Amino acid sequence: MKFNKSQWSWIFYDWANSGYGIIVTTAVLPVYFKAIAQGNGVSAANATAYWGYANSIGTLLVSILAPVLGALADYPKAKKRLLNIFSMVGMLMTLGLSVAPTSAWKLLLGIYILSIIGYSGGNLFYDSFLTDVAPNQEMDRISSYGYGFGYLGGVLAFILFLVLQLTSGFGQLTSYGVARWSFVLAAIWWIIFYIPLLKNVHQVYALKPSAHPISSSFKRVWSTLKHIKKYRAAAWFLVAYFFYIDGVDTIFTMATSIGMDMGITTTTLMIVLLVVQLVAFPFSILYGWIAKKTSTRTGILIGIIIYLGICLYALRLESVTDFWILAVLVGTSQGGIQALSRSYFGRLIPKQSGSEFFGFYNILGKFSAVMGPVLVGIVTQITGKSTIGAASLSLLFLVGLIIFLSLPHLTKTKE
Repeated sequence: MKFNKSQWSWIFYDWANSGYGIIVTTAVLPVYFKAIAQGNGVSAANATAYWGYANSIGTLLVSILAPVLGALADYPKAKKRLLNIFSMVGMLMTLGLSVAPTSAWKLLLGIYILSIIGYSGGNLFYDSFLTDVAPNQEMDRISSYGYGFGYLGGVLAFILFLVLQLTSGFGQLTSYGVARWSFVLAAIWWIIFYIPLLKNVHQVYALKPSAHPISSSFKRVWSTLKHIKKYRAAAWFLVAYFFYIDGVDTIFTMATSIGMDMGITTTTLMIVLLVVQLVAFPFSILYGWIAKKTSTRTGILIGIIIYLGICLYALRLESVTDFWILAVLVGTSQGGIQALSRSYFGRLIPKQSGSEFFGFYNILGKFSAVMGPVLVGIVTQITGKSTIGAASLSLLFLVGLIIFLSLPHLTKTKE
């Protein structure tokens, strides 16, 4: 684990915003919002719908703007400035969740949308900083450690939340109070562990300054799209990535629903989520080691094949034990395939325009979350079994695998 100060600082940004990912997005706010909304006369169905709309709006806004924001970040010192702006928005809005009145569910939802914009936008610039902190031959390892420590940070933040939850804030808080303080915890976690990146990570690669950076950014994005043949390998990788990462994301987001269909309790599902995060920590780092010993391509192929196996294993889900096995398998490859995808793409693109290209990477990663849930929903309705719906995701992995196999073998010097 010999990393320099800037590399460790970059790695710990993933640790920093992991509290937001697991506490706000996954574990607490969905339940808290539904309770607040229903307490103000909103039906359970409408509360779920509004929650879905909020997630879609926040993600969609960042995704549409991602290539242009990325292109703007490629000018000198702009990447750090934009990362600061979006991260600060995310942190402040996360704090804002804790002070929204329980009578103002619409305000709570609006603050959440702004927090998504801050979180997603920050991740765009964080990803693109990989090319600044890591030489080509170290990208796999550093990217893998980023994901690995992100999972570990999420686990520790979640454990702190569980202490609050199980002790009712050491006997001082109601359930609403516990939720509000968990948002404060997520924000403080983000702020504290963001400081190293703020001090130690700097933009190395940049374009020449422009007198009109915003208009120039739009023109550059349009020029990239018009001359996409110049970046054939990167473009086809994004197509493959679009399919297989859709499967990865869908399995994670649909797992809770599938578990509930099997009669697994909410408490058990929470424990499963915690264990998946714990398993993902060492295995994300292991994928970096595999890439070093073989190649990034091999590591990604292993991840896709394991996910194909996960989809087929879903056909035989009958017991809680089967669900645990499936969850652990997901934990072994979830972070690794994402980490190596990021580093593989980082070596295919021009470093001076890295943020612009990571903007396209970001938009396809976000839009991919549409097809998988629809596929699972249709197959589940036709067959009446959510396990068969989950198995249908194997189609996405197969398409991604076929396209990825056509991509070039990167040499170690290019890697």
